[in-house]
Amino acid sequence: MSFVVKMNGAQNNGINGNFINGNGVHHVSVRTHVSVNPAKLKSLKQRWNVRPSEMSKKTLNPIRAIVDGMKLTPNPEKPMIALSIGDPTVFGNLPTDDTVLQAMKEAIDSHKYNGYAPSVGYQKSREAVANFYSCPEAPLEGKDVILASGCSQAIELAISVLCNPGDNILVPRPGFSLYKTLAVSMGIQVKHYNLLPEKSWEIDLQHLESLIDDKTACLIVNNPSNPCGSVFSREHQHKILSVASRNCIPILADEIYGDMVFPGCDFQHLAPLSSDVPILSCGGLAKRWLVPGWRMGWILIHDRNDIFGTGIREGLVKLSQRILGPCTVVQGALESILNDTPPEFYQGTISFLKSNSEICYSELSTVPGLNPVMPAGAMYIMVGIEMEHFPDFQNDVEFTERLVTEQSVFCLPATAFEYPNFFRIVVTVPEEMMIEACIRIREFCARHYRPRSQDSHELDQ
Repeated sequence: MSFVVKMNGAQNNGINGNFINGNGVHHVSVRTHVSVNPAKLKSLKQRWNVRPSEMSKKTLNPIRAIVDGMKLTPNPEKPMIALSIGDPTVFGNLPTDDTVLQAMKEAIDSHKYNGYAPSVGYQKSREAVANFYSCPEAPLEGKDVILASGCSQAIELAISVLCNPGDNILVPRPGFSLYKTLAVSMGIQVKHYNLLPEKSWEIDLQHLESLIDDKTACLIVNNPSNPCGSVFSREHQHKILSVASRNCIPILADEIYGDMVFPGCDFQHLAPLSSDVPILSCGGLAKRWLVPGWRMGWILIHDRNDIFGTGIREGLVKLSQRILGPCTVVQGALESILNDTPPEFYQGTISFLKSNSEICYSELSTVPGLNPVMPAGAMYIMVGIEMEHFPDFQNDVEFTERLVTEQSVFCLPATAFEYPNFFRIVVTVPEEMMIEACIRIREFCARHYRPRSQDSHELDQ
């Protein structure tokens, strides 16, 4: 079969790449060898069959899974007080510092940060983070920093580079639900080690070590803690490092709340205390600088004995190339944000969080049936429920559900953190709202509390 193509000017014939100059005619021969049985063609695609991936089916956020199943109908006579959201910006009472905003404005006005950056971040921005966190015991250079789209992505990169499907990771209980969400979606088993409320949520080190086997690829340590608000002492962190060292397990240190600790409490980043354990420390701007929506996080690679070698570093670079890195405008502002934010801003935030925590602890510690654990940092307080005194409810989920229905106060049931019979309160709300919430919680508990003696008497009747 042949046909004639008339060409005007320089053209590519589209068949063999030859060009024809000037006006002319070109004969093109096309041989066809297509023989399709219509019935067979129809059988290849009888119907749509688009299925979700196995990874998507394995991805489950425990908080969403629990909250979405709760019957959350507030009392229409009382305005809603949400003590459930770990976002310090929700109520507008904790704005970031003007210096932080000015740094962003200058980055935008410079017109230098509208394009793509390297997937691991601008070198200048990485060096700014390295200089901010470097210390003689744990020195850092720009090459030791990977910038990420928030601390959440930093955690995802760290888990992804350390673990294969079939491996297991050690995760705190109670603990931030994202660790499990990410790991399970990747085919990684999660083993929960216990935290001890009677010891201000220190790690049960014996239980932790009992979980380690030849498939354990990573130990996650969250300090200061979400959801507990606890801060580990140096002595306790040394003991954690000893467990990791004995068993040759690297640590993912989630330190997003680093330095958000109350006055009088001694906080120490984990890496400077380590003599041999390699650590990927994850952090970001979200909480300390009160800008979670800006999505700027980082991984600090602490590996003074070169245990990670080049493989982990190269792996992090390759994984970061799956997307083109975090927001470039925030990267452009990062050096100024880190170096120019006044200390008074940090101190003001921490003073407020401590005051609200003390109010909450003081009010709820005198409520029969409740056992709050005083935090030492971060933005949360965990409250134990003596469920045997609240026979109207089977568990913490029902307790917190009814608290919404009757009092329009929403606290997260700690089942979302793998720790039943507790609930978590976020202490970033305005002070008057914190006081009102505690009054309502007290009223709720007074209505439903039953002393043991009363329960026994009713049973006898």
